[in-house]
Amino acid sequence: MPSFLDISLELIFGFIALLIAVKIIGRRHVQQVTPFDFISAIVMGELLGNAIYDDTSIFFVIYAIALWALLLYTIEKLTQKSHKFRNVIEGSPILIIKKGMIEFQVLKNEKLDFTELLSLLRNKGIFSVREVEYAIMEPSGIITVIKKAPYDSVNKSDLDIQSAPSSINLPVVLDGKIDFNNLKVLGFDEQWLINQLLGQNITGVTSVMYAEWNTLEGLYVQQKNDPIPHDAK
Repeated sequence: MPSFLDISLELIFGFIALLIAVKIIGRRHVQQVTPFDFISAIVMGELLGNAIYDDTSIFFVIYAIALWALLLYTIEKLTQKSHKFRNVIEGSPILIIKKGMIEFQVLKNEKLDFTELLSLLRNKGIFSVREVEYAIMEPSGIITVIKKAPYDSVNKSDLDIQSAPSSINLPVVLDGKIDFNNLKVLGFDEQWLINQLLGQNITGVTSVMYAEWNTLEGLYVQQKNDPIPHDAK
């Protein structure tokens, strides 16, 4: 039978290990809750599971829950008093798109790839990176988006503006690699893409971090080391 010291050590080190694990796997796996909330839910669920299914003394279960509650209370008080500690435990908002530029290193740090970023944007009703001025990843894993001025929502019927036909935006280059499936959907081939890039004075696909095609607005390109995106009309 485990001792109180054993349980204490297991809970404390388990808490640290889970916190590190959440930081490693990234925020996208814990959307809608903070990493700290995610850890708390896992541990409390495990404690309840042990109480129901394992032949564990009720006194040990009560002690484990009480110790975990004390840890949560202590962490909560520390996060209220220390901004730095709160950032370590819960994280802080991070810019993943800044002034229309995808922050590639931030994506890598957050274990977020282009497909997932585009999915998060679509969940916000945004189907093109070119519409975004700023995108902020919140501690909960969701994103907040500020659109560029030309793409701000407006009631066109009130302004008597004729709407342009809709056009889908498809990525054709992701991190220096051609998306041949999307090229095929668009009815283009690799040579067409190379010619489009050459038309924007870009000599190689490997230097392109992200590129997407829109039938109305042309090819939008962001190079890995280019501070200004290329936007062909």
